[in-house]
Amino acid sequence: MHVQPQSWQNVELSLVPDALAGHDSPWILAARKTAFKRFSEHGFPTKREEEWKYTDVSLISKRGSLAPDNIPPDAPSEAKLLAWALSGEGMHLMVFVNGHFDSELSTIDDLPDGVQLSSLADMLDGDANLPESLFSQQHEHTIFAALNNAFVTDGAVLKIAPDTVLETPIYLFLIASGHGVAIYPHIIVMAGENSSATVIEHYMGTLDAHNFTNAITQINVGAGAKIEHCKLIQEGPAALHIAGVHAEQSKDSSFTSRSFVFSGRSVRNDITSSLNETGCLCTFDGLYLLDDKQHVDHHTRIDHIAPCCTSREYYRGILDGESRGVFNGKVIVHHGANQTDAHQTNHHLLLSKQAEIDTKPQLEIFADDVKCTHGATVGQLSDEGLFYLRSRGLDADTARSVLIYGFANDIINRINTPYLRQRIEHLLLDRLPQGDMVKELL
Repeated sequence: MHVQPQSWQNVELSLVPDALAGHDSPWILAARKTAFKRFSEHGFPTKREEEWKYTDVSLISKRGSLAPDNIPPDAPSEAKLLAWALSGEGMHLMVFVNGHFDSELSTIDDLPDGVQLSSLADMLDGDANLPESLFSQQHEHTIFAALNNAFVTDGAVLKIAPDTVLETPIYLFLIASGHGVAIYPHIIVMAGENSSATVIEHYMGTLDAHNFTNAITQINVGAGAKIEHCKLIQEGPAALHIAGVHAEQSKDSSFTSRSFVFSGRSVRNDITSSLNETGCLCTFDGLYLLDDKQHVDHHTRIDHIAPCCTSREYYRGILDGESRGVFNGKVIVHHGANQTDAHQTNHHLLLSKQAEIDTKPQLEIFADDVKCTHGATVGQLSDEGLFYLRSRGLDADTARSVLIYGFANDIINRINTPYLRQRIEHLLLDRLPQGDMVKELL
């Protein structure tokens, strides 16, 4: 059974593309309609489907029309201030408001040779040389990717030439503003052989933004290339966020995904990588801090296609209030992928009796001579640790905060970009009682 919301009947796809990028291109128009047909035939997934068993997406169907807003508002002042601060940090900054590129807040004019960063909408309108497979079903890991293909408004296209090392991160700042807005960004990263770069996706929303974000990121990592992708979700407390980050890796490449969730009513991140040739290294890290009735679902999948590849996963969740977390991590070692080395761990800290976590680590092994392990823990703050800190003169709140910080710091310390590491640490300390004192103690 699939949800068939009444609002679909009010969305005439034949009219919508007139306001979307690439509407003058027959193949783009046809691809959008075909993608929407795939989505409408399947419908929203329900909890009867195994991959969506613990995440209810019915809130999306109740929010109204799925069609995107074609006229973005001005960015709120808080977001503008952060954009200016990022420019001051020297970031290659690309800003989007409700899924539309904002050139005035962006600073992408000083890119080094061998690096191209463009608006996806500009490229679609200009009939740029984008692969038609961009909209194809083969890249749709979930049905929400088909919805993104139908309604994508804009996004970033990053092309890195072979042997190009990008020292400064590409910072994609995506702002959600307004009530009841549907936002469809699409990010494409194409890294040439032996290139290197860090890409940061930062989603930020205003407190009263009851928006729905449906985001897709596609990353092609060339032979010997190194790509680090960091995603920070800091949208409003009523926001709904469904997204996919999908990587394809070539020989001797390295791909790192770091996911941080600090807000949002309901968040689902599907993160995948396919290790297609020998010598690939794949690392997934994640940290999520939940409160109230927040719901965050991480679904990861690593496909070991070729032999002699390595993958690592480290996820940690901190849950308070009546929040609920989901971690579903799957590693598949395909036939012929001998000498695979895969390790996966996820640890969760429950701070209240009402908080809940559903964790499901999975290994599917169809090859010989492999080393694959996984583990999961769910627990509370250590009474012994609290007693020790209290005996050293700390009050109860500060002692709890020190232990929580120590639990999260294992993931924070893995961040290579100093600015992002400091921001994540700041967001964590802001949420902790006596956070300022904790910082002084460390």
